[in-house]
Amino acid sequence: MSIEVVNISKNYGDQKALDQISFSIKKGEIVGFLGPNGAGKSTLMKILTTYIAAEEGTGKVNGFDIQTETKSVQKSVGYLPEHNPLYLDLYVREYLSFNADVYHVSKKRIEEVIVLTGLTPESNKKISQLSKGYRQRVGLACALLHDPEVLILDEPTTGLDPNQLVEIRELIKNIGKDKTVFLSTHIMQEVEAICERVIIINKGKIVEDKNLKHLVKEQLHQTISIEFDQILQEKEFTVFTNLIKLTTLTPSSFELTFESNTDMRPLLFDFAKEKGLKILQLSLKNKNLEQIFREKTANNKTV
Repeated sequence: MSIEVVNISKNYGDQKALDQISFSIKKGEIVGFLGPNGAGKSTLMKILTTYIAAEEGTGKVNGFDIQTETKSVQKSVGYLPEHNPLYLDLYVREYLSFNADVYHVSKKRIEEVIVLTGLTPESNKKISQLSKGYRQRVGLACALLHDPEVLILDEPTTGLDPNQLVEIRELIKNIGKDKTVFLSTHIMQEVEAICERVIIINKGKIVEDKNLKHLVKEQLHQTISIEFDQILQEKEFTVFTNLIKLTTLTPSSFELTFESNTDMRPLLFDFAKEKGLKILQLSLKNKNLEQIFREKTANNKTV
């Protein structure tokens, strides 16, 4: 496993930031870590990178214990914190060179990460002259200098404009082809576009941990929009015993909500065939990740 977390807890005074958190991440996975403000995301990431210590529980990154092998953890993980700490008065290459010395990596690696993160056009500028998007690239380049197997990214796309956001998204996806990536974000579209799996935390506890595709498919309520080539009466749909809501959009088109985690579309095709109808349009309107997130974190009091 690239990351192992076993019953980790952390308190800030009377506030329990993490409460018996456990999960593991396999090598090569890209996992999104979601939760409301104050849910404990940044706290766990700081624990995994050894910036702070857990009060209970254990964890490993790349096989190294986060409590007893802190130096080995730090050498084997790339970390981009939420507030990207950069020396604004340094030039890009100067900043990366300084960090390369810290990690004892060759100067050749500096040029490799500059190319990898798309920094070439801005590499001769001072960091203070860079846009937010390019500053994030510098932070990613620094996290990649020592070629870590695991990347931990805390809100890597915060504050970016739409163009910058797409660029950083593609960059993270490319990096994720060769490395394990564990990232937190408030942007649901980012998780849907980048991640294979999602872990949702609320009030210091994990409330969901599933493959993203399975999570959406497993939702009990399923809404389907359908249009036929003929007018149909609502009573015709009473053959579906698991139909819990029916909305007539036009005399020949409807929105049907079923209580089922089985795809109802094949049954609707059979229904149309039996009645001699043709289906002109049919679309599944499953819940998206944002709706699932709201349900899992309902009534959360943020701090």
